[in-house]
Amino acid sequence: MKKQGYGSASAPLTPALRVGNTIFISGQVPKRPDGSLVEGDVTAQTEQVLDNIEALLAEAGATMADVVKTLVILPDVKRDFSAMNAVYSRRFPDPKPSRTTMGAELAIDVTVEIEAMAIVEGD
Repeated sequence: MKKQGYGSASAPLTPALRVGNTIFISGQVPKRPDGSLVEGDVTAQTEQVLDNIEALLAEAGATMADVVKTLVILPDVKRDFSAMNAVYSRRFPDPKPSRTTMGAELAIDVTVEIEAMAIVEGD
């Protein structure tokens, strides 16, 4: 099957990859389009992460409504889960994607990373 990549990254990965009707979004961190990191709490950082996911989905021909699965990584789950969840709940339409949330140290000093998978109607 043909793979189509979207976005650009300084890391050796493709930010979004469409294979047939499935779109895979690599883990997104709170980087603005200019490459600068959003500072502040998990609320502000989650907003930017979801903005990044939404932009990549649009490039690949999808919307937040097409997302079927996410993985949320929080370095401090107990502190940040509730605030991240409030933003997440508002940004994804019903029915919400299935989700795994886990705590793990991230490679850069941010409060949240989210990856996503979407399925779109056939061409």
